[in-house]
Amino acid sequence: MSVVDTAAEDIGRPVPVPPASYTSSFTPASADAGEFSALKLGSLAVWPPVVLAPMAGVTDVPFRSLCRGFGAGLYVNQMITARAWLEGNAKTRKLAEFGPDEKTRSIQLYGTVPHEVGETVRRLVAEDGVDHIDMNFGCPVPKVTRHGGGAALPVRHRLLRRIVAAAVGAAGDVPVTIKFRIGVDDDVITFIDTGKIAEDEGCAAIALHARTAAQLYSGSARWHAIGELKQAVTSIPVLGNGDIWEPSDALAMMRETDCDGVVIGRGCLGRPWLFAALAAAFDGQPLPELPNFGDVTEMMMQHARHLVEWYEDEAALRQFRKHALWYVMGFPIGGEMRQSLARVSTLAELQGLVAQADPDMAFPIDVLRQARSHTGGPRDVHLPEGWLEDRDNDQPPASGAEAIVSGG
Repeated sequence: MSVVDTAAEDIGRPVPVPPASYTSSFTPASADAGEFSALKLGSLAVWPPVVLAPMAGVTDVPFRSLCRGFGAGLYVNQMITARAWLEGNAKTRKLAEFGPDEKTRSIQLYGTVPHEVGETVRRLVAEDGVDHIDMNFGCPVPKVTRHGGGAALPVRHRLLRRIVAAAVGAAGDVPVTIKFRIGVDDDVITFIDTGKIAEDEGCAAIALHARTAAQLYSGSARWHAIGELKQAVTSIPVLGNGDIWEPSDALAMMRETDCDGVVIGRGCLGRPWLFAALAAAFDGQPLPELPNFGDVTEMMMQHARHLVEWYEDEAALRQFRKHALWYVMGFPIGGEMRQSLARVSTLAELQGLVAQADPDMAFPIDVLRQARSHTGGPRDVHLPEGWLEDRDNDQPPASGAEAIVSGG
């Protein structure tokens, strides 16, 4: 099965030269013919080798659909928890849904109890026709790590191995991947061991967010760690994640680390058109022009309408408010309009607001590399009591990690 059949949609006129960067004073070459290969995840072949990171409260059906319209790649559903899905929790089941046009069903799963993870994977594959399972071992938020989940779990390497083995064993021919961080902090580094466990237990690929959990989203991603992981894990693909804001970043990460693909998180927030630019760069083509305000508002309205249709309620626009502010970041629209967008509650109101500004405003290139959404850190990581003192323990944490309905 392939996810590379759809060509990237052209969202603008091509620039006269083919740079892979909009902001650099130099123009590094786009990918040369044959420089990179399709990302192989079991029977899935992904070209360009670009994956949308699962992001809680973001990568739902409407957002995935919008991003997918700009270019081929792998678009992963947001994280769900194993126990909540097994128990039929309505919110979790809604999060796990796919659109009718999603040919490749990819979802991220969170769990700390091996048999529950295995049963969830088995049923997702058998009942929901899921084509790819990603496991979350990198979430740094306290509500997850204080219960031994997310970025805390790789510390307990034997438990990690049991969970991964359960998922892979239940998945059959469906590829299972895992995503994780460098470690808890600079004193507790786990990424090499985690990668080797994944390789040993039959994962199809691994992805490293090149920060520690303590870093959260601060500082720079440590791309050198991706290169070290690639050298240590040689039989399955290694993907890199962190600080990819422009196509040039994706190409540079792959050239510097020899990784097999990139995972796009914050870089696409408010900028779903990034996937068209990435597709162009990997194909050695000129980058599309940056969208003007009119182009951006068309994307906003498409996104908002799909949200209302999917959730069958204009109240879904409450979820859109954060997206609206990401879309307009840097455009000189004034504080009053930004405040109004942060309170928008109807499609008509949204349409009226964006119509007040000049549609020909150029994209504010000076904020192209400015982070959106998570920017916090560093801070201490919350772990269960005694978690670091008993690293060989292979038993699930007893502190209620599976009570979490949705991650993030």
